[in-house]
Amino acid sequence: MADERSAPVRIGGKDYQMILTTRATKEIAKRYGGLSNLGEKLMKAENFEMALDEIVWLITLLVNQSVLVHNLQNPEDKKEQLSEEAVELLTSPFELAEYKNAIMDAMFRGAKRNVVSEEDASKNAEVG
Repeated sequence: MADERSAPVRIGGKDYQMILTTRATKEIAKRYGGLSNLGEKLMKAENFEMALDEIVWLITLLVNQSVLVHNLQNPEDKKEQLSEEAVELLTSPFELAEYKNAIMDAMFRGAKRNVVSEEDASKNAEVG
């Protein structure tokens, strides 16, 4: 599901797409109180283990959104979701740090708003 809302990531030699869906946004809101609190909560994690747990949870959540969308659109060709344990076993702490950019990209792409101007110049002209 590579589209304008997704960000690619490679886990255990397999390509996945991270996607911020409405469902993922609700899960993040439950855990952190909203998207705006996410960065602050991750930065204030009490210890390294807790920070890693939060990053693994977030990666798993965002990757599984593309799996769930695929399964919804292709019921005859379902894919297995990643577990947090699988993400922990298939990644290194160094890779998790690299995934930060993919996480931020997926969040940005999922939350961005596309504003399209109308072609009719008279509607876009200044009122004087």
